[in-house]
Amino acid sequence: MDAQSTADKVREVMFVDDAASRMLGMQVVEIGPGHAVLTMTVRVDMLNGFAVCHGGLIATLADSAFAFACNSRNALTVASGFDIDILRSAKLGDLLTARAEEASLGGRTGLYDITVTNQRGELIAMFRGRSYRLGDRKVFEA
Repeated sequence: MDAQSTADKVREVMFVDDAASRMLGMQVVEIGPGHAVLTMTVRVDMLNGFAVCHGGLIATLADSAFAFACNSRNALTVASGFDIDILRSAKLGDLLTARAEEASLGGRTGLYDITVTNQRGELIAMFRGRSYRLGDRKVFEA
């Protein structure tokens, strides 16, 4: 199986069991070795008391993109930590796009940068995730 086919299979296998991402209406619109792009539309039940998207949900979108990117090579990988800076509010109806890119991968650890933008291309948040591979475990068995 080539690298792109592997990433596509990872998307299929992971998304079926990813109840949180599906519940939030996320879509995996692109995946490849070391990267992933997910989208989510801000709904009324995602708004906080100031009528803007809850920051935790922006972080969840970025974290989901991070998860798909760091597992895209079929090596079972988990987050060991992340940081996020929220730079702008997201509003009701905004289409948020999280783009995850691998910055470094060595041994069992990786570093991923995720940007979250709205439909106008405005930068909403920047997220940096640290990953840890769980030995020789796989997302799916070939």
